[in-house]
Amino acid sequence: MQFRKSFVAAAAIAALGVAAGAAFAQTAQQKSMIDAAKVEGVVGEQADGYLGVRTPASASADLRAAVTATNDGRRRVYAQGAADAGTTADVAAARMFEAQLFPRIATGQWYRNAQGQWVQR
Repeated sequence: MQFRKSFVAAAAIAALGVAAGAAFAQTAQQKSMIDAAKVEGVVGEQADGYLGVRTPASASADLRAAVTATNDGRRRVYAQGAADAGTTADVAAARMFEAQLFPRIATGQWYRNAQGQWVQR
């Protein structure tokens, strides 16, 4: 029971860190670009906790740079959260997707499930 409480606390801290980490890793212009690309179906969240480019031919170099910046920020946050929770970054990232990222995917947007398939919500 104590482990569960510790994990929940660490996950909550990590959840706050994902938003902060991504915000520091990307500019407002990059965030806006990613948000628009999500609406267009070019970019989507992935079950591994990172952004993915769903339609590479439609992604400009600037959009790819924005995705990379966001993913780099998330990678740092996941690593710190994993260290705090005593788990791996991959586990922390997958849990973050399930708890925080998946519920925020709007109807009509795309995400890549754990089987690697792009699914429209």
